[in-house]
Amino acid sequence: MSSSNSPGHPRRWTALALIALAQFMVIMDTSIIGVALPKMQDDLGFSQENLSWVFNAYVVAFGGLLLLGGRLSDLLGAKRLFATGWIVLAAGSLMAGLAGQVWVELAGRAVQGAGAALIAPSALTLLMMLFGARPQELGKAFALYGAAAPAGGTAGVFLGGVITQYASWPWVFYLNIPIALIVLAITPAVMPSAPARRGSIDLAGAVTVTAGLGTAVYAIVRAPETGWGSAGTWLILLAGIVLIGVFVVLQSKLSQPLMRLAILRAPNLAGANLAQLLMAAAWIPMWFFLNLYLQQVLGLGAFASGAALLPMTVAIMIMMIVLAPRLINRFGPKPLIVAGLIALAAGMFWLSFVRPDGTFWVDVLPASLVAAAGMSLAFIPSLGTALSSARPEEGGLASGIVNTSYQVGSALGLAAMTAVAAAHGAGELGNPEALTDGFSAAFIGAAVLAAVGALASLLALRTPDKSTADSAAGQPEQAEVV
Repeated sequence: MSSSNSPGHPRRWTALALIALAQFMVIMDTSIIGVALPKMQDDLGFSQENLSWVFNAYVVAFGGLLLLGGRLSDLLGAKRLFATGWIVLAAGSLMAGLAGQVWVELAGRAVQGAGAALIAPSALTLLMMLFGARPQELGKAFALYGAAAPAGGTAGVFLGGVITQYASWPWVFYLNIPIALIVLAITPAVMPSAPARRGSIDLAGAVTVTAGLGTAVYAIVRAPETGWGSAGTWLILLAGIVLIGVFVVLQSKLSQPLMRLAILRAPNLAGANLAQLLMAAAWIPMWFFLNLYLQQVLGLGAFASGAALLPMTVAIMIMMIVLAPRLINRFGPKPLIVAGLIALAAGMFWLSFVRPDGTFWVDVLPASLVAAAGMSLAFIPSLGTALSSARPEEGGLASGIVNTSYQVGSALGLAAMTAVAAAHGAGELGNPEALTDGFSAAFIGAAVLAAVGALASLLALRTPDKSTADSAAGQPEQAEVV
Protein backbone atom coordinates (compact mmCIF):
# COMPACT_ATOMS: atom_id res chain seq x y z
CA MET A 1 0.00 0.00 0.00
CA SER A 2 1.27 3.46 -0.81
CA SER A 3 2.70 5.72 1.77
CA SER A 4 0.59 8.27 3.55
CA ASN A 5 2.99 10.89 2.16
CA SER A 6 2.14 10.02 -1.47
CA PRO A 7 0.39 12.73 -3.48
CA GLY A 8 -2.79 10.67 -3.75
CA HIS A 9 -5.38 10.58 -6.49
CA PRO A 10 -5.53 14.10 -7.99
CA ARG A 11 -9.33 14.19 -8.12
CA ARG A 12 -10.03 12.28 -4.92
CA TRP A 13 -12.21 15.01 -3.39
CA THR A 14 -14.39 15.18 -6.49
CA ALA A 15 -14.58 11.40 -6.38
CA LEU A 16 -15.52 11.56 -2.69
CA ALA A 17 -18.35 13.93 -3.56
CA LEU A 18 -19.71 11.33 -6.00
CA ILE A 19 -19.27 8.55 -3.45
CA ALA A 20 -21.10 10.54 -0.78
CA LEU A 21 -23.79 11.39 -3.33
CA ALA A 22 -24.14 7.69 -4.14
CA GLN A 23 -24.62 6.78 -0.49
CA PHE A 24 -27.02 9.70 -0.04
CA MET A 25 -29.09 8.64 -3.04
CA VAL A 26 -29.37 4.90 -2.36
CA ILE A 27 -30.52 5.59 1.19
CA MET A 28 -32.71 8.50 0.12
CA ASP A 29 -34.52 6.13 -2.22
CA THR A 30 -35.66 4.18 0.82
CA SER A 31 -37.29 7.26 2.34
CA ILE A 32 -38.25 9.64 -0.45
CA ILE A 33 -41.41 7.64 -1.07
CA GLY A 34 -42.57 8.11 2.53
CA VAL A 35 -44.49 11.35 2.06
CA ALA A 36 -45.74 10.22 -1.35
CA LEU A 37 -47.27 6.99 -0.02
CA PRO A 38 -50.83 8.32 0.55
CA LYS A 39 -50.94 9.69 -3.02
CA MET A 40 -49.55 6.45 -4.43
CA GLN A 41 -52.07 4.52 -2.36
CA ASP A 42 -54.94 6.47 -3.92
CA ASP A 43 -53.63 6.26 -7.49
CA LEU A 44 -52.46 2.64 -7.57
CA GLY A 45 -54.87 1.00 -5.13
CA PHE A 46 -52.57 -0.20 -2.36
CA SER A 47 -54.22 -1.37 0.85
CA GLN A 48 -53.03 0.17 4.14
CA GLU A 49 -51.40 -3.14 5.15
CA ASN A 50 -49.62 -3.66 1.81
CA LEU A 51 -48.46 -0.07 1.44
CA SER A 52 -45.18 -0.91 3.17
CA TRP A 53 -44.22 -3.04 0.16
CA VAL A 54 -43.39 0.13 -1.76
CA PHE A 55 -40.56 0.38 0.74
CA ASN A 56 -39.89 -3.32 1.23
CA ALA A 57 -39.62 -4.18 -2.47
CA TYR A 58 -36.63 -1.82 -2.59
CA VAL A 59 -34.89 -2.85 0.61
CA VAL A 60 -35.42 -6.60 0.11
CA ALA A 61 -33.70 -6.42 -3.30
CA PHE A 62 -31.12 -3.99 -1.90
CA GLY A 63 -30.34 -6.05 1.18
CA GLY A 64 -30.59 -9.43 -0.50
CA LEU A 65 -28.22 -8.57 -3.36
CA LEU A 66 -25.65 -6.54 -1.43
CA LEU A 67 -23.42 -9.55 -0.79
CA LEU A 68 -23.43 -10.26 -4.51
CA GLY A 69 -22.63 -6.60 -5.14
CA GLY A 70 -19.70 -6.76 -2.74
CA ARG A 71 -18.37 -9.91 -4.38
CA LEU A 72 -18.74 -8.43 -7.88
CA SER A 73 -16.94 -5.29 -6.70
CA ASP A 74 -13.96 -7.39 -5.62
CA LEU A 75 -13.94 -9.49 -8.80
CA LEU A 76 -14.90 -7.08 -11.59
CA GLY A 77 -13.57 -3.82 -10.19
CA ALA A 78 -15.34 -1.24 -8.06
CA LYS A 79 -15.31 1.49 -10.72
CA ARG A 80 -17.03 -0.67 -13.32
CA LEU A 81 -19.65 -1.90 -10.87
CA PHE A 82 -20.28 1.62 -9.56
CA ALA A 83 -21.21 2.79 -13.09
CA THR A 84 -23.31 -0.31 -13.80
CA GLY A 85 -25.27 0.22 -10.60
CA TRP A 86 -26.26 3.73 -11.63
CA ILE A 87 -27.55 2.43 -14.99
CA VAL A 88 -29.70 -0.18 -13.24
CA LEU A 89 -30.94 2.37 -10.69
CA ALA A 90 -31.98 4.77 -13.45
CA ALA A 91 -33.83 2.00 -15.31
CA GLY A 92 -35.73 0.99 -12.18
CA SER A 93 -36.57 4.62 -11.43
CA LEU A 94 -38.09 5.08 -14.88
CA MET A 95 -40.15 1.91 -14.45
CA ALA A 96 -41.40 2.93 -10.99
CA GLY A 97 -42.33 6.42 -12.16
CA LEU A 98 -44.29 5.19 -15.16
CA ALA A 99 -46.11 2.47 -13.20
CA GLY A 100 -49.88 2.42 -13.44
CA GLN A 101 -50.41 -0.80 -11.52
CA VAL A 102 -49.27 -2.14 -8.17
CA TRP A 103 -47.12 -4.97 -9.56
CA VAL A 104 -45.31 -2.66 -11.98
CA GLU A 105 -44.55 -0.24 -9.17
CA LEU A 106 -43.15 -3.00 -6.96
CA ALA A 107 -41.09 -4.42 -9.84
CA GLY A 108 -39.60 -1.00 -10.52
CA ARG A 109 -38.74 -0.58 -6.85
CA ALA A 110 -37.03 -3.99 -6.86
CA VAL A 111 -34.93 -3.01 -9.88
CA GLN A 112 -33.98 0.20 -8.08
CA GLY A 113 -32.90 -1.90 -5.11
CA ALA A 114 -30.76 -4.11 -7.34
CA GLY A 115 -29.00 -1.02 -8.68
CA ALA A 116 -28.42 0.25 -5.16
CA ALA A 117 -26.94 -3.14 -4.22
CA LEU A 118 -24.28 -2.63 -6.89
CA ILE A 119 -23.59 1.01 -6.01
CA ALA A 120 -23.26 0.84 -2.21
CA PRO A 121 -20.42 -1.69 -1.74
CA SER A 122 -18.47 -0.43 -4.74
CA ALA A 123 -18.72 3.16 -3.47
CA LEU A 124 -17.26 2.21 -0.10
CA THR A 125 -14.49 0.21 -1.77
CA LEU A 126 -13.64 3.23 -3.96
CA LEU A 127 -13.46 5.44 -0.87
CA MET A 128 -10.88 3.16 0.71
CA MET A 129 -8.90 3.03 -2.54
CA LEU A 130 -8.77 6.83 -2.58
CA PHE A 131 -8.09 7.54 1.10
CA GLY A 132 -7.01 4.28 2.73
CA ALA A 133 -3.31 5.19 2.48
CA ARG A 134 -3.85 8.81 3.56
CA PRO A 135 -4.70 8.69 7.26
CA GLN A 136 -4.65 12.46 7.61
CA GLU A 137 -7.61 12.66 5.20
CA LEU A 138 -9.37 9.36 5.85
CA GLY A 139 -11.19 10.54 8.98
CA LYS A 140 -12.78 13.47 7.17
CA ALA A 141 -13.68 11.33 4.15
CA PHE A 142 -15.23 8.65 6.34
CA ALA A 143 -17.25 11.18 8.36
CA LEU A 144 -18.69 12.72 5.19
CA TYR A 145 -19.55 9.29 3.83
CA GLY A 146 -21.10 8.20 7.11
CA ALA A 147 -23.22 11.34 7.37
CA ALA A 148 -24.57 10.85 3.85
CA ALA A 149 -26.58 7.73 4.75
CA PRO A 150 -28.89 8.88 7.57
CA ALA A 151 -28.95 12.39 6.12
CA GLY A 152 -30.13 10.91 2.82
CA GLY A 153 -32.79 8.96 4.66
CA THR A 154 -34.16 12.01 6.42
CA ALA A 155 -33.64 14.47 3.55
CA GLY A 156 -35.59 12.11 1.30
CA VAL A 157 -38.63 12.74 3.46
CA PHE A 158 -38.36 16.49 2.89
CA LEU A 159 -37.65 16.24 -0.85
CA GLY A 160 -40.48 13.75 -1.23
CA GLY A 161 -42.79 16.28 0.35
CA VAL A 162 -41.69 19.09 -1.95
CA ILE A 163 -41.98 16.94 -5.07
CA THR A 164 -45.32 15.39 -4.12
CA GLN A 165 -46.81 18.76 -3.19
CA TYR A 166 -45.64 20.77 -6.22
CA ALA A 167 -45.23 18.14 -8.96
CA SER A 168 -46.54 14.57 -8.58
CA TRP A 169 -45.37 11.37 -6.93
CA PRO A 170 -43.73 9.82 -10.05
CA TRP A 171 -41.12 12.58 -9.87
CA VAL A 172 -39.73 11.14 -6.64
CA PHE A 173 -38.43 8.39 -8.94
CA TYR A 174 -37.60 10.49 -12.01
CA LEU A 175 -35.26 12.57 -9.85
CA ASN A 176 -32.74 9.73 -9.97
CA ILE A 177 -32.40 9.76 -13.75
CA PRO A 178 -30.61 13.10 -14.35
CA ILE A 179 -28.42 12.51 -11.30
CA ALA A 180 -27.45 9.09 -12.68
CA LEU A 181 -26.54 10.62 -16.03
CA ILE A 182 -24.33 13.24 -14.36
CA VAL A 183 -22.57 10.61 -12.24
CA LEU A 184 -22.01 8.36 -15.26
CA ALA A 185 -20.48 11.28 -17.19
CA ILE A 186 -18.05 12.18 -14.39
CA THR A 187 -17.11 8.72 -13.07
CA PRO A 188 -14.59 7.71 -15.80
CA ALA A 189 -12.46 10.79 -15.14
CA VAL A 190 -12.38 10.87 -11.35
CA MET A 191 -12.70 7.31 -10.02
CA PRO A 192 -9.62 5.09 -9.53
CA SER A 193 -9.40 1.87 -11.48
CA ALA A 194 -8.47 -1.53 -10.09
CA PRO A 195 -7.69 -4.69 -12.05
CA ALA A 196 -10.32 -7.40 -12.10
CA ARG A 197 -9.62 -10.52 -10.04
CA ARG A 198 -10.22 -14.11 -10.98
CA GLY A 199 -12.94 -15.99 -9.14
CA SER A 200 -16.42 -17.48 -9.40
CA ILE A 201 -19.74 -15.83 -8.68
CA ASP A 202 -22.12 -17.61 -6.32
CA LEU A 203 -25.45 -16.97 -8.05
CA ALA A 204 -27.19 -19.72 -6.08
CA GLY A 205 -26.23 -17.97 -2.85
CA ALA A 206 -27.53 -14.64 -4.14
CA VAL A 207 -30.86 -16.19 -5.15
CA THR A 208 -31.42 -18.10 -1.90
CA VAL A 209 -30.56 -15.20 0.44
CA THR A 210 -32.73 -12.74 -1.52
CA ALA A 211 -35.64 -15.19 -1.79
CA GLY A 212 -35.34 -16.11 1.88
CA LEU A 213 -35.36 -12.49 3.02
CA GLY A 214 -38.28 -11.60 0.76
CA THR A 215 -40.32 -14.61 1.88
CA ALA A 216 -39.75 -13.86 5.57
CA VAL A 217 -40.75 -10.22 5.13
CA TYR A 218 -43.86 -11.26 3.16
CA ALA A 219 -44.93 -13.62 5.96
CA ILE A 220 -44.56 -10.91 8.61
CA VAL A 221 -46.38 -8.22 6.60
CA ARG A 222 -49.18 -10.63 5.69
CA ALA A 223 -49.64 -11.95 9.25
CA PRO A 224 -52.07 -9.26 10.53
CA GLU A 225 -54.42 -10.03 7.63
CA THR A 226 -54.26 -13.84 7.79
CA GLY A 227 -53.62 -14.17 11.51
CA TRP A 228 -50.47 -15.07 13.42
CA GLY A 229 -52.00 -18.41 14.31
CA SER A 230 -52.75 -19.45 10.73
CA ALA A 231 -50.84 -22.31 9.17
CA GLY A 232 -50.21 -20.22 6.05
CA THR A 233 -48.33 -17.55 7.97
CA TRP A 234 -46.00 -20.02 9.65
CA LEU A 235 -45.47 -22.12 6.52
CA ILE A 236 -44.38 -19.05 4.55
CA LEU A 237 -42.15 -17.90 7.41
CA LEU A 238 -40.66 -21.39 7.66
CA ALA A 239 -39.98 -21.36 3.92
CA GLY A 240 -38.06 -18.11 4.31
CA ILE A 241 -36.01 -19.54 7.18
CA VAL A 242 -35.27 -22.70 5.17
CA LEU A 243 -34.06 -20.64 2.21
CA ILE A 244 -31.76 -18.62 4.46
CA GLY A 245 -30.54 -21.92 5.94
CA VAL A 246 -29.81 -23.22 2.43
CA PHE A 247 -27.80 -20.06 1.81
CA VAL A 248 -25.71 -20.69 4.94
CA VAL A 249 -25.10 -24.32 3.94
CA LEU A 250 -24.03 -23.24 0.45
CA GLN A 251 -21.59 -20.73 1.90
CA SER A 252 -20.02 -23.41 4.08
CA LYS A 253 -19.59 -25.86 1.17
CA LEU A 254 -18.42 -23.68 -1.73
CA SER A 255 -14.75 -22.98 -2.29
CA GLN A 256 -15.54 -19.40 -3.41
CA PRO A 257 -18.78 -18.49 -1.62
CA LEU A 258 -20.68 -15.26 -1.79
CA MET A 259 -19.85 -14.71 1.89
CA ARG A 260 -16.93 -16.44 3.58
CA LEU A 261 -18.55 -17.46 6.87
CA ALA A 262 -15.23 -17.36 8.71
CA ILE A 263 -15.20 -13.58 8.26
CA LEU A 264 -17.85 -13.39 10.97
CA ARG A 265 -15.28 -14.68 13.47
CA ALA A 266 -13.23 -11.51 13.04
CA PRO A 267 -13.19 -9.55 16.34
CA ASN A 268 -16.20 -7.23 16.63
CA LEU A 269 -17.41 -7.75 13.07
CA ALA A 270 -20.52 -9.73 14.00
CA GLY A 271 -21.31 -7.42 16.94
CA ALA A 272 -20.97 -4.26 14.84
CA ASN A 273 -23.18 -5.70 12.11
CA LEU A 274 -25.78 -6.69 14.71
CA ALA A 275 -25.74 -3.10 15.94
CA GLN A 276 -26.32 -1.85 12.38
CA LEU A 277 -29.16 -4.33 11.87
CA LEU A 278 -31.04 -3.40 15.05
CA MET A 279 -30.37 0.30 14.56
CA ALA A 280 -32.00 0.19 11.13
CA ALA A 281 -34.84 -1.99 12.44
CA ALA A 282 -35.69 0.83 14.86
CA TRP A 283 -34.84 3.89 12.74
CA ILE A 284 -36.70 3.03 9.50
CA PRO A 285 -40.09 2.29 11.14
CA MET A 286 -39.77 5.60 12.98
CA TRP A 287 -39.73 7.79 9.88
CA PHE A 288 -42.25 5.55 8.07
CA PHE A 289 -44.90 5.84 10.79
CA LEU A 290 -43.99 9.40 11.69
CA ASN A 291 -44.82 10.37 8.09
CA LEU A 292 -48.17 8.64 8.34
CA TYR A 293 -48.89 10.26 11.71
CA LEU A 294 -48.11 13.73 10.38
CA GLN A 295 -50.37 13.29 7.34
CA GLN A 296 -53.11 10.89 8.40
CA VAL A 297 -53.57 12.12 11.99
CA LEU A 298 -52.30 15.72 12.18
CA GLY A 299 -53.54 16.45 8.65
CA LEU A 300 -50.33 18.02 7.31
CA GLY A 301 -49.85 18.22 3.56
CA ALA A 302 -46.99 16.53 1.73
CA PHE A 303 -44.68 19.58 1.81
CA ALA A 304 -45.41 20.41 5.44
CA SER A 305 -44.88 16.80 6.46
CA GLY A 306 -41.50 16.69 4.75
CA ALA A 307 -40.46 20.02 6.22
CA ALA A 308 -41.45 18.83 9.69
CA LEU A 309 -38.65 16.27 9.62
CA LEU A 310 -36.00 18.61 8.19
CA PRO A 311 -34.61 19.45 11.67
CA MET A 312 -33.54 15.81 11.99
CA THR A 313 -31.49 16.14 8.82
CA VAL A 314 -29.69 19.21 10.10
CA ALA A 315 -29.02 17.59 13.48
CA ILE A 316 -27.67 14.42 11.88
CA MET A 317 -25.34 16.29 9.52
CA ILE A 318 -23.89 18.45 12.28
CA MET A 319 -23.44 15.63 14.78
CA MET A 320 -21.99 13.12 12.33
CA ILE A 321 -19.50 15.44 10.68
CA VAL A 322 -18.49 17.59 13.65
CA LEU A 323 -19.21 15.76 16.89
CA ALA A 324 -19.13 11.99 16.30
CA PRO A 325 -15.50 11.69 15.05
CA ARG A 326 -14.22 13.68 18.05
CA LEU A 327 -16.19 11.56 20.50
CA ILE A 328 -14.91 8.35 18.88
CA ASN A 329 -11.33 9.57 19.22
CA ARG A 330 -11.89 10.37 22.89
CA PHE A 331 -14.03 7.46 24.08
CA GLY A 332 -13.66 4.75 21.41
CA PRO A 333 -16.42 3.22 19.29
CA LYS A 334 -18.12 0.88 21.78
CA PRO A 335 -19.35 3.53 24.28
CA LEU A 336 -20.68 5.63 21.38
CA ILE A 337 -22.57 2.69 19.85
CA VAL A 338 -24.17 1.76 23.17
CA ALA A 339 -25.01 5.34 24.15
CA GLY A 340 -26.35 6.11 20.68
CA LEU A 341 -28.70 3.13 20.66
CA ILE A 342 -29.93 4.02 24.16
CA ALA A 343 -30.69 7.57 22.97
CA LEU A 344 -32.41 6.17 19.88
CA ALA A 345 -34.58 3.96 22.10
CA ALA A 346 -35.40 6.94 24.32
CA GLY A 347 -36.47 9.02 21.32
CA MET A 348 -38.71 6.23 20.05
CA PHE A 349 -40.30 5.74 23.45
CA TRP A 350 -40.96 9.48 23.69
CA LEU A 351 -42.65 9.37 20.28
CA SER A 352 -45.01 6.66 21.58
CA PHE A 353 -46.83 9.40 23.52
CA VAL A 354 -48.15 11.01 20.32
CA ARG A 355 -51.78 12.15 20.59
CA PRO A 356 -54.66 12.22 18.10
CA ASP A 357 -54.92 15.99 18.68
CA GLY A 358 -51.18 16.52 19.06
CA THR A 359 -48.89 19.14 17.53
CA PHE A 360 -45.57 19.02 15.75
CA TRP A 361 -43.83 21.19 18.35
CA VAL A 362 -44.84 19.06 21.32
CA ASP A 363 -45.39 15.54 19.98
CA VAL A 364 -42.81 15.26 17.19
CA LEU A 365 -39.90 17.72 17.27
CA PRO A 366 -38.27 17.04 20.68
CA ALA A 367 -38.50 13.25 20.45
CA SER A 368 -37.34 13.15 16.83
CA LEU A 369 -34.24 15.20 17.71
CA VAL A 370 -33.36 12.80 20.53
CA ALA A 371 -33.72 9.89 18.11
CA ALA A 372 -31.57 11.72 15.53
CA ALA A 373 -28.87 12.31 18.14
CA GLY A 374 -28.83 8.61 18.97
CA MET A 375 -28.56 7.65 15.30
CA SER A 376 -25.73 10.13 14.81
CA LEU A 377 -23.72 8.74 17.72
CA ALA A 378 -24.11 5.05 16.85
CA PHE A 379 -23.94 4.95 13.06
CA ILE A 380 -20.35 5.92 12.24
CA PRO A 381 -18.59 3.90 15.00
CA SER A 382 -20.60 0.75 14.24
CA LEU A 383 -19.93 1.13 10.51
CA GLY A 384 -16.23 1.81 11.07
CA THR A 385 -15.87 -1.09 13.49
CA ALA A 386 -17.43 -3.50 11.00
CA LEU A 387 -15.20 -2.35 8.15
CA SER A 388 -11.99 -2.32 10.19
CA SER A 389 -12.36 -6.06 10.88
CA ALA A 390 -12.01 -7.16 7.25
CA ARG A 391 -8.94 -8.36 5.38
CA PRO A 392 -7.72 -5.98 2.64
CA GLU A 393 -8.81 -8.29 -0.19
CA GLU A 394 -12.31 -8.54 1.28
CA GLY A 395 -13.12 -4.84 1.43
CA GLY A 396 -16.04 -5.24 -0.98
CA LEU A 397 -17.37 -8.20 0.99
CA ALA A 398 -17.13 -6.33 4.31
CA SER A 399 -18.97 -3.31 2.89
CA GLY A 400 -21.55 -5.67 1.38
CA ILE A 401 -22.09 -7.38 4.74
CA VAL A 402 -22.53 -4.17 6.74
CA ASN A 403 -24.84 -2.66 4.12
CA THR A 404 -26.77 -5.93 4.08
CA SER A 405 -27.14 -5.80 7.85
CA TYR A 406 -28.60 -2.30 7.65
CA GLN A 407 -31.00 -3.11 4.82
CA VAL A 408 -32.11 -6.46 6.27
CA GLY A 409 -32.76 -4.68 9.55
CA SER A 410 -34.76 -2.04 7.68
CA ALA A 411 -36.93 -4.62 5.91
CA LEU A 412 -37.55 -6.89 8.88
CA GLY A 413 -38.00 -4.01 11.32
CA LEU A 414 -40.56 -2.27 9.14
CA ALA A 415 -42.38 -5.55 8.42
CA ALA A 416 -42.59 -6.36 12.12
CA MET A 417 -43.66 -2.86 13.16
CA THR A 418 -46.23 -2.75 10.33
CA ALA A 419 -47.72 -5.92 11.81
CA VAL A 420 -47.66 -4.39 15.31
CA ALA A 421 -49.28 -1.17 14.12
CA ALA A 422 -51.99 -3.02 12.18
CA ALA A 423 -52.79 -5.19 15.21
CA HIS A 424 -53.40 -2.03 17.28
CA GLY A 425 -55.64 -0.17 14.82
CA ALA A 426 -53.37 1.47 12.25
CA GLY A 427 -55.46 0.05 9.41
CA GLU A 428 -58.53 2.13 10.29
CA LEU A 429 -58.14 5.10 7.95
CA GLY A 430 -60.18 8.12 8.98
CA ASN A 431 -60.07 7.16 12.66
CA PRO A 432 -57.37 9.35 14.28
CA GLU A 433 -57.60 7.61 17.65
CA ALA A 434 -57.13 4.13 16.19
CA LEU A 435 -54.35 5.29 13.87
CA THR A 436 -52.53 6.96 16.75
CA ASP A 437 -52.82 3.82 18.86
CA GLY A 438 -51.29 1.78 16.05
CA PHE A 439 -48.46 4.21 15.39
CA SER A 440 -47.74 4.49 19.11
CA ALA A 441 -47.44 0.70 19.36
CA ALA A 442 -44.99 0.73 16.44
CA PHE A 443 -42.86 3.39 18.16
CA ILE A 444 -42.75 1.29 21.34
CA GLY A 445 -41.73 -1.75 19.32
CA ALA A 446 -38.97 0.25 17.62
CA ALA A 447 -37.76 1.48 21.01
CA VAL A 448 -37.49 -2.12 22.19
CA LEU A 449 -35.41 -3.03 19.13
CA ALA A 450 -33.02 -0.13 19.75
CA ALA A 451 -32.73 -1.07 23.43
CA VAL A 452 -31.95 -4.68 22.48
CA GLY A 453 -29.30 -3.32 20.12
CA ALA A 454 -27.71 -1.35 22.95
CA LEU A 455 -27.63 -4.42 25.20
CA ALA A 456 -26.28 -6.66 22.43
CA SER A 457 -23.54 -4.13 21.65
CA LEU A 458 -22.60 -3.90 25.32
CA LEU A 459 -22.24 -7.67 25.54
CA ALA A 460 -20.88 -8.55 22.08
CA LEU A 461 -18.41 -5.77 21.32
CA ARG A 462 -14.95 -5.98 22.80
CA THR A 463 -13.35 -2.75 23.97
CA PRO A 464 -10.59 -2.30 21.39
CA ASP A 465 -7.05 -1.29 22.01
CA LYS A 466 -5.91 2.12 20.86
CA SER A 467 -5.03 0.99 17.33
CA THR A 468 -8.42 -0.61 16.72
CA ALA A 469 -10.26 2.38 18.12
CA ASP A 470 -8.31 4.65 15.80
CA SER A 471 -9.23 2.37 12.91
CA ALA A 472 -12.93 2.67 13.59
CA ALA A 473 -12.60 6.43 13.77
CA GLY A 474 -10.80 6.63 10.45
CA GLN A 475 -7.27 7.01 11.77
CA PRO A 476 -4.02 5.62 10.32
CA GLU A 477 -4.52 1.99 11.26
CA GLN A 478 -7.70 1.71 9.21
CA ALA A 479 -5.66 2.06 6.06
CA GLU A 480 -3.90 -1.17 6.93
CA VAL A 481 -6.85 -3.37 7.74
CA VAL A 482 -9.79 -2.31 5.57
